[in-house]
Amino acid sequence: MGRGKILIVDDEKDMIGLMRQNFRREGYHPIFAADGESGLVLARKERPDLVIIDIMLPKMDGLEFCRQLRQEIPTPTLFLTGKSSEVDRILGLKMGGDDYVVKPFSMRELLARVDAILRRARPDLAGEKNGSIALGALEVDFERHTVQVAEKPVLLTPKEFEFLKLLIEAKGKVLSRDYLLERVWGYEKSMDIDTRTVDQHIAHLRRKLRDEGKRIVTVTNFGYEIKMDDARYPVPAASARA
Repeated sequence: MGRGKILIVDDEKDMIGLMRQNFRREGYHPIFAADGESGLVLARKERPDLVIIDIMLPKMDGLEFCRQLRQEIPTPTLFLTGKSSEVDRILGLKMGGDDYVVKPFSMRELLARVDAILRRARPDLAGEKNGSIALGALEVDFERHTVQVAEKPVLLTPKEFEFLKLLIEAKGKVLSRDYLLERVWGYEKSMDIDTRTVDQHIAHLRRKLRDEGKRIVTVTNFGYEIKMDDARYPVPAASARA
C-alpha cells in the first residue's frame, strides 16, 4: 500500500487528475469518488488512511459526510474546498475535520499537511514504536493506536489520540493550550484556528474516556495536565490487546 491509501472526494475532474498524478508520484494509493454518498460507501469498504473532501458536493455535502464518517470510522479527514470564510473553517473543524485547506492551494503544502496528518494518525506507516501504558482502567497502546477503558475499546479521532499522547508523554507536566494547538495541528497557531479548538477536543476526549476522563485536569487560564500517579508502563501482556 506504500505510504497509505487516500480517498479523495471531489467532483472537479481537473482536480482529480492533478491529485492522482501527485499522490501516486509521492508513493500514496489514491482512490476517488465524485459525490458524498458514493464517497461514504467507498470509505466504509476501503477503510482509507485519510480522506480529502470538498464541502460542496452532489448528493451529500462534505460536512454531512464527515459527521457520518466520524460515527463509524476514526479516519482522519482534510477539507479541501473553495469555502474560505472563518465560519466555514471553524465549522469544518468542529464537524471532525483534522485540517482545512482552501482552493486554490499549493500542492506542496497539501502534500506536507497530508504527511503530517498521517504521521500522527498512523505511526506504523512512519515506523514509530512507542510502547503502551495503563492509567487505572485506561490503557493506551501507542504502537497499535488503540485505547481501552475497563477493557472496552474507545474510538478516538486522530487528533483526540494525539492530545492524549502528548499529555501522557509530558508525564504530569502542564501543557499550555498554545503548545497543544501547535503540536497537534503540525504548524504554528494561525488566525484561522484558536485555543478554543483545543478546549473542544479535550472536552470530547474526556467524555469518551468516561470516568478516566477526570484524569485530564484544566489549569485555569493556561492549559491541561493528566494525573499519572498510578501509571503502569508498559501494560502487562494480559492487558495489552490489539
